[in-house]
Amino acid sequence: MTVSTAAMLVIGDEILSGRTQDTNSNYVARQLTSLGIDLKEVRVVGDDEDEIVAALNALRSRYDFVFTTGGIGPTHDDITADAVAKAFGVGIGYHPEAYAALEARYEKGQFNDARKRMARIPDGGALIKNSASVAPGFQVGNVFVMAGVPMVMRAMMEEIVTRLPRGETVKSVTVSADLPEGAIAQGLSDIQKAFPQTAIGSYPWYRDGRFGAQLVARSRDAEAVEAAAKAIEAMIVELGAVPERVSPA
Repeated sequence: MTVSTAAMLVIGDEILSGRTQDTNSNYVARQLTSLGIDLKEVRVVGDDEDEIVAALNALRSRYDFVFTTGGIGPTHDDITADAVAKAFGVGIGYHPEAYAALEARYEKGQFNDARKRMARIPDGGALIKNSASVAPGFQVGNVFVMAGVPMVMRAMMEEIVTRLPRGETVKSVTVSADLPEGAIAQGLSDIQKAFPQTAIGSYPWYRDGRFGAQLVARSRDAEAVEAAAKAIEAMIVELGAVPERVSPA
């Protein structure tokens, strides 16, 4: 079974400075998971053309798909389109369809040079339309370029998912235990060895003065996930606690 892989490149000085919190990567991750595509890496770079080009070339050569967010607006620091063109070694110019759509949106005299920048698309790029605004994203090769504003990004993602392949989705079971990680670490390691094709993770929590952990088994093999979950539950019982299956409930 071939599984498609993906990476995400988050672009913007505002992300690195902490001024803006990135929520786009979480949304894209959930969308890809629902399609059976594995998001393997997320990188964040600032508004620096060379850094964007380097990251983009590294990611697009390694993964089946790359999704970028940020840097396609009308201001001087919106340089993603130029960086994508440079990464692919192609020219860039006004896309007739994008230009016409943007020109029609603004009143006469309001479609200034800054707004025209949003119609600049690398040569050969296919537009990504969105229901939130007229300004498009675009696709070049295996790279999908989206806006950084979450509402607009999500609208663009609605169209992108229609272009992506569907694969077998990952199944997961989450079991919560009133046990600290130090008490379950060895047993969990033994279970992982017994189920090598199932990813098993531990995610600690602390509430009401108590330590505990949510233990998650993940795989595309539903039977393997269930078997691993039962082994986790048996371990918890053996350690004197009561397992709580959180999901699926």
